[in-house]
Amino acid sequence: MYELLKNLGTWLTSASQWSGPDGIAHRLTEHLQYSLLATLIAAAIGLPLGLLIGHTGKGAFIAINLASFGRALPTVGLVVLVFLAGGLSMLPVYVALVALAVPAIVTNTYAGMTAVDPDVKDAARGQGMRGHQVLFQVELPLALPLIATGLRLALIQVVATATIAAYVSFGGLGRYVFDGLAQRDLVQVLGGAVLVAVVAVVLDIALAGLQRFLFRHRTA
Repeated sequence: MYELLKNLGTWLTSASQWSGPDGIAHRLTEHLQYSLLATLIAAAIGLPLGLLIGHTGKGAFIAINLASFGRALPTVGLVVLVFLAGGLSMLPVYVALVALAVPAIVTNTYAGMTAVDPDVKDAARGQGMRGHQVLFQVELPLALPLIATGLRLALIQVVATATIAAYVSFGGLGRYVFDGLAQRDLVQVLGGAVLVAVVAVVLDIALAGLQRFLFRHRTA
């Protein structure tokens, strides 16, 4: 075990391991690119849906059941399915990652909207605000802390799962895991797993700190 950890430390700190197209810096950039793009697409889908459900109160079962769907989603199976239907491209990866991220965004957006005090909404309507004004000027600002939590959770889930890009021969930090398994290189496998875990934890801590700073004067 000591020898394995020693070799892992050497692998992670070697200057040659950080340079070139197969280096950690390049693979990390690819990994973050996949993750951010997938989360942005998921946000473009999930935010309007969550806002609509939360504002109208219609289709609440969708938001509630999506959380269970996200936990039960067979990510690799979905990648394989889309891969067989659409061929070798990044499409299967993005479909799987977006499908993973949407539930967290929708459910937290819906929760944020339903947490807004009904008396506040009634008061806004009593002042003559229309439906869209109540949504964007009252409900949305008050729901932002929980919405931000949903986006953060979605991004962290995607970062931790974006290793599947390497499953269909693309890049990212998952390349070390799959290549290491193919080559029976345990150090490389562990190195890739450690890098993914560290990136996810660092992002989570950084985003949680940013969220606390932005909403420091609010109570969620």
